[in-house]
Parts: sequence; structure tokens; C-alpha cells
Amino acid sequence: MTALTAQGAPSSDRRKRVDLSWPVFGLLAVLLSVLVILPLFWLAFYSFRNDRGGGFTLNNYASLITDPTLLRAYGLAIGMALSVGVLSCLVATPLAWLVARTDLPGRRLIRMLVTASFVTPPFLGAIAYEILAAPNSGLINILYRKLFRLDQAAYLVNIYTFTGLIFAIACFTFPYVFTLVANALDRVPSDLEDASSILGGKTMTTLRKVTIPMVLPAMLAGTLIAILQALTMFGSPAILALPAGFHVITTKIWSLFQFPPKPGLAAAAAIPLLVITVILLRSQKMILGRRGYTVLGGKSGAPRITELGSWKWLAVLFTVSVLSLTIFLPYFAIVKTAFTQTVGDALTWETITLSHWRFVFFEFSATQLALRNTFLLGVLTATIVTAIALIVSYLVTRRSLPGAGFLGVLATAPIAIPGIVLGVGLFLSYANPTFQLYGTLWILLIAFMTIELPAGYQQMSSAFSGVHPELEEAGRILGASRLKTLWDITAPLLRTSVVAAWCFVFVGTIRELSATILLTTANTKLVSVIIYDLNESGDLGAICVLGIVLLAASFAVVYAANRLPVLGGSQMNARG
Repeated sequence: MTALTAQGAPSSDRRKRVDLSWPVFGLLAVLLSVLVILPLFWLAFYSFRNDRGGGFTLNNYASLITDPTLLRAYGLAIGMALSVGVLSCLVATPLAWLVARTDLPGRRLIRMLVTASFVTPPFLGAIAYEILAAPNSGLINILYRKLFRLDQAAYLVNIYTFTGLIFAIACFTFPYVFTLVANALDRVPSDLEDASSILGGKTMTTLRKVTIPMVLPAMLAGTLIAILQALTMFGSPAILALPAGFHVITTKIWSLFQFPPKPGLAAAAAIPLLVITVILLRSQKMILGRRGYTVLGGKSGAPRITELGSWKWLAVLFTVSVLSLTIFLPYFAIVKTAFTQTVGDALTWETITLSHWRFVFFEFSATQLALRNTFLLGVLTATIVTAIALIVSYLVTRRSLPGAGFLGVLATAPIAIPGIVLGVGLFLSYANPTFQLYGTLWILLIAFMTIELPAGYQQMSSAFSGVHPELEEAGRILGASRLKTLWDITAPLLRTSVVAAWCFVFVGTIRELSATILLTTANTKLVSVIIYDLNESGDLGAICVLGIVLLAASFAVVYAANRLPVLGGSQMNARG
């Protein structure tokens, strides 16, 4: 019989094992510090640097107070973000209640459609509304003039306004509020609502005094996320605000890199945006951390379903209106423009053409390079980030090493860095004689890894919380190292979550624009940047073809993550 050691391993296998946990920990600490801390350091450094002759100066920060264009850009950005947050909450909250707590027909389909709208890049949604609501060429205004026989100067709606910008952004940020509120409503105990009814409370009274107070933290948290998304967004304001003749702070920062460039002023202008983002994220975390109720005494009953009765058709009209404005009309505009010669052409068999598709794939020289760069970076970013997130989340959640929590802080920190701010920091860090990475795919890979790391880490951390560490402990007892245990035991149990995280990061990468716009050159163009460039030249047909390619790739990845049997039917919500 083979003798066993006190640890349970065969004595014949007793040999000195090399545990790579500490070297891997050190390597990850250095890598994450370079990804996160280095761009922030150079951002702060250049914010005190004179753009003209170098040297230390406070003039860049003084300009934040004295330059009326910067003050106006910040004021408009804050006003826009607050308006988007309020509008998103006003639309998403009743829709979430209808889907989660009433007998509204097609509730599951509606929830799926709203969740799927996360896949739509906001800048592509803004272009869709250019097609629909531009004052001269918008489909809505063309139809309006034809119906009422008005002259060419007349229009019903104009998307190139401050109000139009708020509306267009809210159409693609309200799902953040919807998701949080709907999930909160799913968890509200029906016992309290039943008690309210027993005590004579009518449906609206119960809703006002019981249900809404319980989901209020989720409403406020979702609203803060919508505000944050709007405040840090570049694509939609660049597409809609610049033609309207005004800047928000993200487009103003971008403009400071145009000739003559002012990197020091751009860095200083980015610092307050970073501070505001951190404050909003901390507020959101505090709100979600203070749930308004705690369920005691075991599992509560199923969610209480309210019968709409005669209000059902009004609820259906509201739901269809929301879905039309956020999904059906924008998608129709994109598909229709991709298959007709001009925006104003009616969609008939005679007007259908493949000329835009032929131009994009066979005549436009930048397409092949942009597609190759986009999907190459998408695959590399998703693979590297998922691997890093897997190891970091293992070390953090299992408390494997002293100081492992530091890795978790670094992996989460980029969520507080707006894309345009990160783009400025990376440009200042790597577009210098020391690194000379500007104009290469490496700087884009670094940017995407930094931006998507929090998403991958949060996905994997949630997955680890559902796996009991006993099997890992058994592997350790039998002599396996921590990384060997992770590779042979834990990772196979988490393959569904690993693939879902990979898909999540891939979709986020191929639609990124805010940081990318500052870091690409003619040789490193991506599809998102090509779309933005084509919008400036007014080639909407080619834009819609490329937009359909992006959407098709994103939906295909989401479908694979949810449906393929090999993945175990994982559930993934694609982001915006």
C-alpha cells in the first residue's frame, strides 16, 4: 500500500513544488498599475504644464474658471446629463413596473427588447435620429411636408438642438434605469403589498406608499448611472451638438487636441470630469448599499401581479411608443438607409439598392483595415481581460494572498475614468519619444484593456461567489498550487461565466469611441471611428452598412453567449 503524508499526498510525490502565486501577484500588480495609475499620473502632470514653453503653471486650471467656452461646455454637459437622468427615470420606472408587476401582454418579449438595446452603440443611435429628425432631410420631416404640402423650409422636429440631444441620449440610457428598477421590483416581497390591500389600500395607494419607496434606491442609482453615461459620452454630442453649434465638455476636450493642440489645457479640463465621475459612482454605491428593506422569516411569496383592466390598452400604447422611439424607428432608419440610394427615397422594390454595400466592402479602401483592426482588438482585448479578471477575482475573492484586495481596487478603478479622460491620459503617456506607441494598435489595446477590465472583473467576481471553495481546498491539500487549482478545478466549473465575460468584453470593445477618437491614426482606424468620420462627410448609407455590421456581430456574440449548449445557456446583458 502506498504510504500517505500527513497532508494526504502520496509520499512518492513529495517534492518541492514551485508556487507561482506571488510572482503572478507581482506581475498583475505592475500590469494593473501601468494600465490605471500611469495615465492618471501623466494626466495630472500635464495639467500643470504650460502648452507653449513647458514648465510648471496654474494657468490651465485658471482657464477652467475664466474661459467662458469651458464654463459653457461644463454647464451644458451638466444640464444635459441631469435632464437625461430625469427623463430616463420618468420613462423607465413605469415601463419596469408594467413589465415586472402587471399582466401587460408580451412582458417577457418587452424585457428582452429593452435589454437588447444595450447592444446599440449610442453614437449609432444618434446617427439614426439624424436620419429620422434632421430638419431638412429627416424622414419624419419629409413625411410631414408631404402630408401637409409644405415648403422645404418647414419641419416638425429638429434633432440638432439641446432638447434633441437630451432626447437622443435618453433613448439609449434609459435601459440602465429599467434594468435596476425591474430587478428591484422582482425582489419586492408581495407580503407587504398584500397587507396594504387587506388594510384597504387601493392599487395606486399601495404603489405609492409601499412599492415605490422599496424600489426608490434602485431608481436613484439607475438615474445616477444614466447621468454618468450622458456626462461622459462623446459620440452622440459630437454627432448632434457640434452641428447645432455648441460644445459639451467631452467634445470640448476633443477640440483641444485639434490644431493647434493644447494638451495641458485638455488635461486640466479632464480633471473635474474625473472628480465628478468618482462622486457619482460613490453616490450610486452608497444608495445601492442602503436598501430600503430587509426580508425576514424566509422566502416571501411570488411578486404581486396587478390586473390593468381597462388601462391595459393605454399601457400597451405607452410601451409600444417607448419601444418605437428607442428600437423600432432607429433600426428601421438604419436598415432603410443602407438599402436605398438617398435618405428621402421611399422603400420600394424599385428603390432598393446594394450600392452602399458595394461601396463599403469593395470600393472604400478603409473598410478592410478597420474591420480587421476592430475584430482583432476585440478578440485580443476580450481574451486578455478575461484571463486577467479570472486570476484577479480568484485571488481577491479567496483572499489567497495578503494584499490581494489591492488588485481588486486597481481592477475596479477604471470604471471611474471617463473614456475621453482615459484617452487624454493614454495619449500623454504613450505619444512621446520614450514609448512611441501612438499610431500603433498597442495603444488601442492598452486603452481597451483598461476600459473593459472592470466589466470583466465584476463578471468573474460574481461567478466566484457562487462556487464553494471546498474543491479548491481539496486540491491544495493534495499538493496543487493555487494557480494549478484555479486552472484544473475552478476554471472548468466557471466556463459558462468565463465565456459570458469574454463576450461581454468583446461587445464593449468593438463599439468603443470616446477614448478611441483621440488614439487612432490613418493606419489604426476602427469601425467606430470610420463611422464618425463618414458622418462628417454625410455618407449616411455607408455609415448604416457599417452600423449593421457592428450590430450583427454584437447580436451574434450575445446569442452565442445565451443559446449555445456548450456554454450552458449563460445569461449575458450586452452593455451600452
